[in-house]
Amino acid sequence: MFSLCVSGNITFMENIIHGANPENLYRAFNIPVPERIIDFSTNTNILQWPKISIDIERLASRYPDPDCTRLRELIAERENISPSRILFTNGTNEAVFLLSRLFTHSTAILQPNYSEYSRAFTHAHNVFSLDDAGKFSAFILSNPNNPTGKYIADLSRVIESCPDTVFIVDEAYIDFLIHGEPERLCGYGNVIILRSLTKIFHLSGARIGYVIADENIITALKALQPTWSVNAFAQELAFMFMNDDEFCTRTRNFYRENTPAFMESLRASGFEVAESDVHYFMIQIEDDAEVIKHLLRNGIAVRHTRNFAGIGGKYIRAATRRPDENETFTESMKKIRS
Repeated sequence: MFSLCVSGNITFMENIIHGANPENLYRAFNIPVPERIIDFSTNTNILQWPKISIDIERLASRYPDPDCTRLRELIAERENISPSRILFTNGTNEAVFLLSRLFTHSTAILQPNYSEYSRAFTHAHNVFSLDDAGKFSAFILSNPNNPTGKYIADLSRVIESCPDTVFIVDEAYIDFLIHGEPERLCGYGNVIILRSLTKIFHLSGARIGYVIADENIITALKALQPTWSVNAFAQELAFMFMNDDEFCTRTRNFYRENTPAFMESLRASGFEVAESDVHYFMIQIEDDAEVIKHLLRNGIAVRHTRNFAGIGGKYIRAATRRPDENETFTESMKKIRS
């Protein structure tokens, strides 16, 4: 069931396309899985959840709200928009595939980008410059970018200059900005915003995200979406977390302090670390397979970049963890050069 790619005498499973699930990497390289793995491949929040108290029996035995009413009203109040402009989905991945059924022609993806866009928008053109946006009916980008972590702070300038282009902007990592505040784009009629609740709130297993768009777009997406797409547990947990402002503040403060320190420790050790505006970043390396194998043997998992257009394995990607774990990572990387 797996497609294998051979680089020299190194076998690498290229279709492991996402971070997390590090056990897959160990199997790909035929390395025994250690008792403890420090997972730098996933970009989800590593801070501990607040205490969770939910009625499991009640949630499991009743159908979930098909309209996610409480959550839509909460977002609408915060963004000062109508609830009719909001659709909750089974993670932003569902939103991506729903959108691919609406935008079937003249679509471009600003690369490098999250690989699910290419899987969903099979007809899309790959482009590498914002200057190409006005050439297409729909233009897809992640901001902050995945995998580079770079944030386009003045995206509104491009949006305003291309009124006939619909911009699909994935803001999955907007809550992790290290510097400044994010640009507010939901006031533009030609913008579709995707936001994930699985990253900031560590709800990857629950699968929940939402779309902000013109009401006509939301109506069209809703018509394509299966009923009860967002389960009751995801809705309950998301509502609980979204009302905990202290948790979000603590998260921002944690990453704003620890990410620059982590990046600088690697640079001081002689590694080329690409600039990033969020909590994950890319490290330039010569042989990705050998580096990944070395780290795996030391109980460390990172994200490969072989399936990102324009990068093709020239970097590995890592996300900030606790200071002691970051130090372990840096020390392990130093051994590569010794």
